[in-house]
Amino acid sequence: MSNTETNSRPGEDVSPVTEVKTAIAGFMNDFRGFRADIQHRLQQQEDKMSMIERKSSGLRRPVLAQVAETNAPHQKAFDTYLRSGDDDALRGLQLEGKALNTAVAAEGGYLVDPETSATIMSVLNSAASIRSIANVVQVDSTSFDVLIDHSDVEHGWATENGTIAESATPSLDRIAIPLHELSALPKASQRLLDDSAFDVEAWLAGRIADKFARAEAAAFVTGDGADKPTGFLTYTAVPNETWGWGNLGYVATGAEGAFSGADAIIDLTYALGARYRANGSFVMNSKTAGAVRKLKDADGRFLWSDGLAAGEPARLMGYAVVIAEDMPDIGTDAYAIAFGDFTAGYTVAERPDMRILRDPFSAKPHVLFYATKRVGGDVSDFAAIKLLKFGLS
Repeated sequence: MSNTETNSRPGEDVSPVTEVKTAIAGFMNDFRGFRADIQHRLQQQEDKMSMIERKSSGLRRPVLAQVAETNAPHQKAFDTYLRSGDDDALRGLQLEGKALNTAVAAEGGYLVDPETSATIMSVLNSAASIRSIANVVQVDSTSFDVLIDHSDVEHGWATENGTIAESATPSLDRIAIPLHELSALPKASQRLLDDSAFDVEAWLAGRIADKFARAEAAAFVTGDGADKPTGFLTYTAVPNETWGWGNLGYVATGAEGAFSGADAIIDLTYALGARYRANGSFVMNSKTAGAVRKLKDADGRFLWSDGLAAGEPARLMGYAVVIAEDMPDIGTDAYAIAFGDFTAGYTVAERPDMRILRDPFSAKPHVLFYATKRVGGDVSDFAAIKLLKFGLS
């Protein structure tokens, strides 16, 4: 009898197939244990990372930009002030913006929080106003001074041995643009303010922006300068041939209260100097724009062309058209169309902060919100704007 036969036990299966199955079963058990151990270690690592993130987020400085979280301290305090008049959280609150260094005003008004202020400014910049094409500057004083050099330095051709005459000194004009207080007074019922689902800041921003946009647009065109900006149409208009500094030059259509043809638009365009014409824009109201759209040149082509892309302004003679409803209608001797480089020709100066004063007493059961902003505007370069007069001369 062989050794195999001698060592085997009665009824025991020692075939190769059985040995392979046993080895595979052992390997699978070991692999499952290894996998469970790896998963456990990964879970421990993820738990540690989550704990580190929670600790670091607690030390992060609050964001004070337009993307600020809704639970930022200054925003919650401002929302509470608008709803209930509770200003305890606003008193002594230090905002980290450079332009907004305190939330409390001495007269009892409070600075609009950065997000609401940015919303209002965005609406003002996109409104139908010459603000969108004017030079807008922010100042911290009560006025803004513009220095204009509108004279030419004398020159001459020099020979090799000839003497050179001294050039005359250029003359500078100083234009002071005072800032005036622009205000809005929206109101809301206290019941509406008590509704927690009501976005009081968005509502307030919309009402203020609408009021400010309409008031500004009118003042920049026809304001008389008395407690408001000085509009460019307030200045004396003279024929462009006799134009002098301090006045605005105009071109006549050659017809009483009407166009005598498309030539008037062409004459207005080229009455402006070339250095201004490159950045020129037409300004008119909707009614005038309707009449201009019908004008054709000598070849029967319309002078007006709509923007090719969404949001792009219409074009007249290749230049942008700004619709400002405060421009006068076409009429006898009316200056219904302006053309110029308003970035050079008109300056808007404003303070960067806006204030809100809550008044729950004057209009019960409504609450009034007195919003104020300081802004000024004036012509800064009289050579940069020309007018079209609907008259014979």
